Amino acid sequence: MVTGGARGIGKAIALKLAGEGSHIAICDVNEEALASAAAEIESTGRSVFTGKVDVTSQGEVQAFVQKVLDKFSKINILINNAGITRDGLLVRMNEADWDAVLSVNLKGTFNCTRAVAKAMMKQRSGKIVNVASIIGLIGNAGQANYAASKGGVIAFTKSAAKELAPRNINVNAVAPGFIVTDMTEKLPEDVKQAIMKQIPLGKWGSVEDVANLVLFLVSDVSAYITGQVVQVDGGMVT
Repeated sequence: MVTGGARGIGKAIALKLAGEGSHIAICDVNEEALASAAAEIESTGRSVFTGKVDVTSQGEVQAFVQKVLDKFSKINILINNAGITRDGLLVRMNEADWDAVLSVNLKGTFNCTRAVAKAMMKQRSGKIVNVASIIGLIGNAGQANYAASKGGVIAFTKSAAKELAPRNINVNAVAPGFIVTDMTEKLPEDVKQAIMKQIPLGKWGSVEDVANLVLFLVSDVSAYITGQVVQVDGGMVT
């Protein structure tokens, strides 16, 4: 199950896991993008289930999880990827923009983890990967709400890992740096160049870079790894 799976990093993760043999459930708020992503996933030969879900709503999340369980009987993997930005300087940031980002990015991760963890605990196995950000580690001017939400995701990951480990459930986070997505493509060129100078590898990451890391964390070869935050940032935060 991949939240925010219709575009960008979420879709890349869904396609990567489908290509490795997983059946896929994706949810998003964009129905048109969901349909397009579903068609791509189906082209891999795997089954796909989609739903328009607002991850800030416990009711909508629980209903979707139940539908996924009805279709596939179990959920082995959860990727909490749904996220938004509402950037602005702290002193000018309004309450609505603060609340929206914390609700989607942090509360959404809680809602989905809570719902899926119940099923994973019964089956005594599972892999959960939360998509955080290096901004949650270092902060960023103009992104106080986003940094707080992703920092919260990191702390939540560590706590959930300790709670769920006795049931053989691994919980980890990935912290992407600057990745080429629709969101980052909108940045002014001078901002892009300034960011590039901070990346030791001298290039932006791709959604496939993040998907490859997620694949490792949900595979059997990472069975002894839990409660970790793994950066995929070209060496930007070292």
